Amino acid sequence: MSSPFRAGFRDCLPFVLIVVPFSTLFGVVARDAGLDILQVMAMSVIVVAGASQFTALSLLQDGAPVFVALLAALAVNLRMAMYSAALVPHLGGAPLGMRALAAYFMVDQSFAVAVRHYEDSPQMTGAEKLRYYFGCITAICPLWYACSFAGALMGRAIPASLSLDFAVPVCFIALLAPLLRSAPHLVAALVSGLATVALAGLPWNLGLPLAALAAMIAGAQSELHLARRAARRAACPA
Repeated sequence: MSSPFRAGFRDCLPFVLIVVPFSTLFGVVARDAGLDILQVMAMSVIVVAGASQFTALSLLQDGAPVFVALLAALAVNLRMAMYSAALVPHLGGAPLGMRALAAYFMVDQSFAVAVRHYEDSPQMTGAEKLRYYFGCITAICPLWYACSFAGALMGRAIPASLSLDFAVPVCFIALLAPLLRSAPHLVAALVSGLATVALAGLPWNLGLPLAALAAMIAGAQSELHLARRAARRAACPA
Protein backbone atom coordinates (compact mmCIF):
# COMPACT_ATOMS: atom_id res chain seq x y z
CA MET A 1 0.00 0.00 0.00
CA SER A 2 2.85 2.37 0.78
CA SER A 3 5.07 1.52 -2.20
CA PRO A 4 3.90 4.50 -4.35
CA PHE A 5 4.65 6.78 -1.40
CA ARG A 6 8.14 5.33 -1.06
CA ALA A 7 8.69 5.61 -4.81
CA GLY A 8 7.70 9.29 -4.80
CA PHE A 9 9.95 9.98 -1.83
CA ARG A 10 12.85 8.20 -3.51
CA ASP A 11 12.35 9.94 -6.86
CA CYS A 12 12.43 13.40 -5.26
CA LEU A 13 15.46 12.74 -3.06
CA PRO A 14 17.98 14.09 -5.61
CA PHE A 15 16.38 17.53 -5.24
CA VAL A 16 17.50 17.60 -1.60
CA LEU A 17 20.86 18.78 -2.94
CA ILE A 18 19.08 21.83 -4.34
CA VAL A 19 16.40 22.46 -1.72
CA VAL A 20 18.82 22.61 1.22
CA PRO A 21 21.00 25.50 -0.08
CA PHE A 22 17.99 27.18 -1.76
CA SER A 23 15.88 27.31 1.41
CA THR A 24 18.87 28.14 3.62
CA LEU A 25 19.69 31.03 1.32
CA PHE A 26 16.13 32.31 1.62
CA GLY A 27 16.40 32.40 5.40
CA VAL A 28 19.69 34.29 5.20
CA VAL A 29 18.44 36.78 2.59
CA ALA A 30 15.19 37.37 4.43
CA ARG A 31 17.02 38.18 7.67
CA ASP A 32 19.37 40.44 5.74
CA ALA A 33 16.30 42.22 4.33
CA GLY A 34 15.13 43.03 7.85
CA LEU A 35 12.61 40.26 8.58
CA ASP A 36 12.69 38.64 12.00
CA ILE A 37 12.64 34.88 12.44
CA LEU A 38 8.87 34.73 12.94
CA GLN A 39 8.28 36.70 9.73
CA VAL A 40 10.72 34.51 7.80
CA MET A 41 8.95 31.35 8.90
CA ALA A 42 5.49 32.83 8.35
CA MET A 43 6.46 33.67 4.77
CA SER A 44 7.90 30.19 4.17
CA VAL A 45 4.92 28.37 5.69
CA ILE A 46 2.21 30.51 4.08
CA VAL A 47 3.71 30.95 0.61
CA VAL A 48 5.72 27.71 0.18
CA ALA A 49 7.18 28.98 -3.10
CA GLY A 50 10.82 29.91 -3.20
CA ALA A 51 10.88 31.80 -6.49
CA SER A 52 8.05 34.15 -5.54
CA GLN A 53 9.46 34.61 -2.04
CA PHE A 54 12.82 35.69 -3.46
CA THR A 55 11.06 37.96 -5.95
CA ALA A 56 9.09 39.71 -3.23
CA LEU A 57 12.18 40.12 -1.04
CA SER A 58 14.24 41.51 -3.91
CA LEU A 59 11.60 44.11 -4.76
CA LEU A 60 11.13 45.15 -1.15
CA GLN A 61 14.90 45.56 -0.78
CA ASP A 62 14.88 47.76 -3.89
CA GLY A 63 12.24 49.99 -2.31
CA ALA A 64 9.34 48.91 -4.51
CA PRO A 65 5.81 49.50 -3.15
CA VAL A 66 4.33 46.54 -1.30
CA PHE A 67 1.54 46.09 -3.85
CA VAL A 68 4.14 45.81 -6.64
CA ALA A 69 6.05 43.16 -4.67
CA LEU A 70 2.83 41.22 -4.08
CA LEU A 71 1.81 41.54 -7.73
CA ALA A 72 5.19 40.31 -8.95
CA ALA A 73 5.13 37.38 -6.51
CA LEU A 74 1.64 36.50 -7.69
CA ALA A 75 2.76 36.64 -11.32
CA VAL A 76 5.66 34.31 -10.59
CA ASN A 77 3.31 31.94 -8.77
CA LEU A 78 0.77 31.84 -11.60
CA ARG A 79 2.63 28.79 -12.85
CA MET A 80 0.99 26.93 -9.96
CA ALA A 81 -2.38 27.40 -11.65
CA MET A 82 -1.00 25.68 -14.74
CA TYR A 83 0.47 22.93 -12.57
CA SER A 84 -2.92 22.42 -10.93
CA ALA A 85 -4.66 22.15 -14.30
CA ALA A 86 -2.11 19.55 -15.41
CA LEU A 87 -2.71 17.49 -12.26
CA VAL A 88 -6.52 17.47 -12.52
CA PRO A 89 -6.64 14.37 -14.79
CA HIS A 90 -4.53 12.49 -12.24
CA LEU A 91 -5.65 13.79 -8.83
CA GLY A 92 -8.99 15.41 -9.64
CA GLY A 93 -10.94 12.44 -8.28
CA ALA A 94 -9.38 12.64 -4.81
CA PRO A 95 -11.43 13.88 -1.83
CA LEU A 96 -11.59 17.66 -1.45
CA GLY A 97 -9.43 17.66 1.69
CA MET A 98 -6.69 15.68 -0.03
CA ARG A 99 -6.80 17.95 -3.07
CA ALA A 100 -6.55 21.03 -0.85
CA LEU A 101 -3.57 19.54 0.97
CA ALA A 102 -1.92 18.61 -2.32
CA ALA A 103 -2.48 22.16 -3.61
CA TYR A 104 -0.96 23.73 -0.49
CA PHE A 105 2.18 21.58 -0.67
CA MET A 106 2.60 21.91 -4.44
CA VAL A 107 6.13 22.88 -5.39
CA ASP A 108 8.00 22.76 -8.68
CA GLN A 109 9.90 19.60 -7.80
CA SER A 110 6.89 17.54 -6.70
CA PHE A 111 4.89 18.60 -9.73
CA ALA A 112 7.61 17.91 -12.29
CA VAL A 113 8.52 14.50 -10.87
CA ALA A 114 4.91 13.43 -10.31
CA VAL A 115 3.61 14.43 -13.74
CA ARG A 116 6.44 12.69 -15.54
CA HIS A 117 5.90 9.54 -13.46
CA TYR A 118 2.16 9.59 -14.15
CA GLU A 119 2.81 9.89 -17.89
CA ASP A 120 5.27 7.01 -17.78
CA SER A 121 2.96 4.83 -15.62
CA PRO A 122 -0.58 5.14 -17.04
CA GLN A 123 -1.63 1.98 -15.20
CA MET A 124 -1.53 3.74 -11.80
CA THR A 125 -4.84 4.17 -9.99
CA GLY A 126 -5.96 7.51 -8.55
CA ALA A 127 -5.14 6.37 -5.00
CA GLU A 128 -1.65 5.26 -6.05
CA LYS A 129 -1.06 8.59 -7.79
CA LEU A 130 -2.08 10.47 -4.66
CA ARG A 131 0.27 8.41 -2.47
CA TYR A 132 3.08 8.94 -4.96
CA TYR A 133 2.48 12.70 -4.92
CA PHE A 134 2.58 12.87 -1.13
CA GLY A 135 5.78 10.86 -1.16
CA CYS A 136 7.27 13.54 -3.45
CA ILE A 137 6.30 16.44 -1.21
CA THR A 138 7.48 14.63 1.94
CA ALA A 139 10.99 14.59 0.50
CA ILE A 140 10.89 18.33 -0.20
CA CYS A 141 8.61 20.42 2.01
CA PRO A 142 9.84 19.52 5.54
CA LEU A 143 13.37 20.35 4.41
CA TRP A 144 12.16 23.69 3.02
CA TYR A 145 10.76 24.68 6.41
CA ALA A 146 13.71 23.35 8.43
CA CYS A 147 16.43 24.89 6.29
CA SER A 148 14.59 28.23 6.02
CA PHE A 149 14.59 28.29 9.82
CA ALA A 150 18.27 27.31 9.94
CA GLY A 151 19.15 30.07 7.47
CA ALA A 152 17.18 32.60 9.50
CA LEU A 153 19.03 31.56 12.65
CA MET A 154 22.42 31.77 10.96
CA GLY A 155 21.62 35.11 9.38
CA ARG A 156 24.80 36.75 8.18
CA ALA A 157 27.02 33.99 9.56
CA ILE A 158 27.18 32.42 6.08
CA PRO A 159 29.87 34.21 4.07
CA ALA A 160 28.90 35.63 0.69
CA SER A 161 31.85 33.78 -0.85
CA LEU A 162 29.91 30.51 -0.61
CA SER A 163 27.52 31.81 -3.30
CA LEU A 164 24.57 29.66 -2.24
CA ASP A 165 22.45 31.42 -4.84
CA PHE A 166 23.76 28.92 -7.40
CA ALA A 167 20.93 26.65 -6.24
CA VAL A 168 18.22 28.83 -7.80
CA PRO A 169 19.13 28.49 -11.51
CA VAL A 170 20.37 24.91 -11.10
CA CYS A 171 17.06 23.86 -9.55
CA PHE A 172 14.95 25.30 -12.35
CA ILE A 173 17.23 23.96 -15.09
CA ALA A 174 16.94 20.47 -13.58
CA LEU A 175 13.15 20.81 -13.45
CA LEU A 176 12.66 22.36 -16.86
CA ALA A 177 14.96 20.36 -19.10
CA PRO A 178 13.17 16.96 -18.86
CA LEU A 179 9.81 18.63 -19.59
CA LEU A 180 10.86 20.17 -22.92
CA ARG A 181 9.37 17.40 -25.03
CA SER A 182 7.73 19.22 -27.94
CA ALA A 183 8.21 22.16 -30.31
CA PRO A 184 5.75 24.43 -28.38
CA HIS A 185 7.71 23.73 -25.18
CA LEU A 186 10.96 24.71 -26.87
CA VAL A 187 9.40 27.82 -28.39
CA ALA A 188 8.07 28.93 -24.99
CA ALA A 189 11.45 28.32 -23.35
CA LEU A 190 13.31 30.23 -26.07
CA VAL A 191 10.91 33.20 -25.98
CA SER A 192 11.02 33.37 -22.19
CA GLY A 193 14.81 33.44 -22.18
CA LEU A 194 15.10 36.07 -24.89
CA ALA A 195 12.36 38.24 -23.40
CA THR A 196 13.87 38.04 -19.93
CA VAL A 197 17.21 39.30 -21.25
CA ALA A 198 15.58 41.99 -23.42
CA LEU A 199 13.41 43.28 -20.55
CA ALA A 200 16.03 43.02 -17.83
CA GLY A 201 16.30 46.81 -17.60
CA LEU A 202 12.71 47.36 -16.47
CA PRO A 203 12.29 48.53 -12.86
CA TRP A 204 11.08 46.26 -10.05
CA ASN A 205 11.81 43.10 -12.09
CA LEU A 206 8.69 43.70 -14.16
CA GLY A 207 10.44 42.06 -17.08
CA LEU A 208 9.96 38.66 -15.44
CA PRO A 209 6.13 38.51 -15.53
CA LEU A 210 6.12 40.12 -18.99
CA ALA A 211 8.55 37.49 -20.25
CA ALA A 212 6.42 34.74 -18.74
CA LEU A 213 3.34 36.13 -20.46
CA ALA A 214 5.15 36.34 -23.81
CA ALA A 215 6.36 32.76 -23.42
CA MET A 216 2.88 31.44 -22.68
CA ILE A 217 1.44 33.25 -25.70
CA ALA A 218 4.25 32.01 -27.95
CA GLY A 219 3.88 28.42 -26.74
CA ALA A 220 0.09 28.48 -27.15
CA GLN A 221 0.31 29.97 -30.65
CA SER A 222 2.91 27.42 -31.64
CA GLU A 223 0.66 24.59 -30.43
CA LEU A 224 -2.32 26.03 -32.33
CA HIS A 225 -0.22 26.34 -35.48
CA LEU A 226 0.84 22.70 -35.27
CA ALA A 227 -2.76 21.59 -34.63
CA ARG A 228 -4.02 23.56 -37.67
CA ARG A 229 -1.28 22.12 -39.87
CA ALA A 230 -2.12 18.60 -38.72
CA ALA A 231 -5.82 19.24 -39.45
CA ARG A 232 -5.01 20.50 -42.96
CA ARG A 233 -2.90 17.43 -43.66
CA ALA A 234 -5.70 15.17 -42.43
CA ALA A 235 -8.24 16.97 -44.63
CA CYS A 236 -6.02 16.87 -47.73
CA PRO A 237 -4.03 13.63 -47.60
CA ALA A 238 -1.29 13.25 -50.16
